[in-house]
Amino acid sequence: MWITCIRDNLSRALTAVSRAVSTRSMLPVTQNVLLESSNGQLKITATNTEISISTWIGAKIEHEGSITIPARILTDYVNALVGEEIKIDLLDDPDRVKVLCGSADATINGISSDEFPPIPEVSSSHPAQIDAETFRSSLRRVVIAAATDDSRPVLTGVKVDLSGNRYTLAAADGFRLAVETGSLLSEVGEDIEIIVPAKTFSEIERLLSDGSQNIQMSVDSDSRAAKFKLDSSEVVTSLVQGTFPDYNKLIPENTSTITKVNSENIRQASSAASIFARDGSQIIRLIIDGPENKINVLSKAEDMGENETNIDAQIEGEGTKVAFNSKFLREVLGVLDGQEIIIETDSSSGPGVFRSESNPGYTHVVMPMFVQW
Repeated sequence: MWITCIRDNLSRALTAVSRAVSTRSMLPVTQNVLLESSNGQLKITATNTEISISTWIGAKIEHEGSITIPARILTDYVNALVGEEIKIDLLDDPDRVKVLCGSADATINGISSDEFPPIPEVSSSHPAQIDAETFRSSLRRVVIAAATDDSRPVLTGVKVDLSGNRYTLAAADGFRLAVETGSLLSEVGEDIEIIVPAKTFSEIERLLSDGSQNIQMSVDSDSRAAKFKLDSSEVVTSLVQGTFPDYNKLIPENTSTITKVNSENIRQASSAASIFARDGSQIIRLIIDGPENKINVLSKAEDMGENETNIDAQIEGEGTKVAFNSKFLREVLGVLDGQEIIIETDSSSGPGVFRSESNPGYTHVVMPMFVQW
């Protein structure tokens, strides 16, 4: 027998790497997962050649070996089993494995591990060390602003700046900008500026739910690839090449109105308004009334009706009128923590800046929609 391990552990590991499995590729082996014995553990790796995810689980290893197995078949089969312990044996000529669990016995054809694409070696003498929960929270707030279409590839990534003991993440899609600054656990040896695909950071955010304490980030010497090392997993990704916009210039320097509003109230009002905004060009209007210390949240659809909610707020300034895309507004309100949300505005033609005292390093800018008032 080659490997003996706990079935639940194997199932979780296969799920963890599954998002890096290629679904459409001219290279069939990238639809497989690589199983290999590694320092007394079972290492499982998937790659689509742009991102690779590896994870390790405890196992009883009787001899060294490796093979690639179709990811979908192996994952579905392991999840269908009911036994506690699973045994995997290597069979030669052709490459395949025998999987035993309780009374179940299956043989699955594979492909030699020699055909699996090599994972780039990324090492650094001084990798950046980041608290895992802090970084996960930052990713949740920043990645939402990255572009999802490839018309401007550089905007599909998240700009990462490392300097001293600080990190800054920035994402923009041409309509909004999210920037967050946080603390590293130790200083980096040199300043680093890279662009990480937003999809990679989405996967890292998902993996960080495993309870990892810290994350290590290393970048190769030519800034073509980066590695993120978690407690029991590792992600290696290609980096986006290009010049990211100077995001500091996109943050307004002057605002005439500062509004503090209860986060739950503004979320509920925006959620109700979004129902009508669906059929009304996705527009939600905010009328910020400084003298009355109120915000009117409005939306309407010509054929469906209209909605208005009045919310108490603390307003510095005379107030203003501004309209936002419903999706963008609800997404930024959804990631801001704390009891109060701060909205900074200047005019109906200027962007809105969203902050929260609970997230002091975070700034989110949303461009307005031009409407008839």
